[in-house]
Amino acid sequence: MIGVFGGSGFYEFLAGAEEVEVDTPYGKPSAPLVVGELGGKRVAFLPRHGRGHELPAHRVPYRANVWAMRELGVRRIIGPNTSGALRADLRLGEFVVCDQFVDRTHSRADTFYDGPKTTHVSAADPYCPELRRILLDSAAELGIAARDGGTIVVIQGPRFSTRAESRWFASMGWDVVNMTAYPEAQLARELELCYATVSMVTDHDAGVAGDEAVDAARVMRVFAENIERLRDLLLHAIPRIGEQPQDLCATALRGARL
Repeated sequence: MIGVFGGSGFYEFLAGAEEVEVDTPYGKPSAPLVVGELGGKRVAFLPRHGRGHELPAHRVPYRANVWAMRELGVRRIIGPNTSGALRADLRLGEFVVCDQFVDRTHSRADTFYDGPKTTHVSAADPYCPELRRILLDSAAELGIAARDGGTIVVIQGPRFSTRAESRWFASMGWDVVNMTAYPEAQLARELELCYATVSMVTDHDAGVAGDEAVDAARVMRVFAENIERLRDLLLHAIPRIGEQPQDLCATALRGARL
């Protein structure tokens, strides 16, 4: 089964969809999961912010969400997100298929391994290379602009960056900024699940392309203008996702435990 984290607009594309309640050792996930079929694949869908977007990024139950996916038999996950650009040459509505993240969050429950056995799971290459390639190939086939690779810096939220923070992030060579891309990816890796993300650029972070500040209304407007392209990308990519190979995702725990 393939998992998707995202917004509620994806429901309508799943044939024979049914809601599934899942209890986890980490509490309830953001919402009941919706399971159905798409392009001959079984898909489990979960809106990470809740049905009505009631959960801000710092309150999303990331551990419960990822655990619930695995409980349903999901082995491969796509987690699209909206992001601010840290580079002026990234256009609004453009996609970035990131290959690295930088974590600037705090106080988030970000591991399944709190003891008694110490477990160090590598984050050197945090996103599944095969899922990334499927997303990029699908974008190319659809004529959708998508950058191959990029670093996403994840901030705590719910506030947007200060101008000083934005200048700092950009000076470090990071590409986009977001509030949800961590710890979702690393939690998936800890459970030996494949995970890839695609970032939709909805704004230029403060000071990146002029003096205009970021505001939520503008972000949502750009998101609404480009959501169909994101749906098209997912609808094209998901049927092309095969069984999980014995790659760096599926073997993440080898040698990780002390």
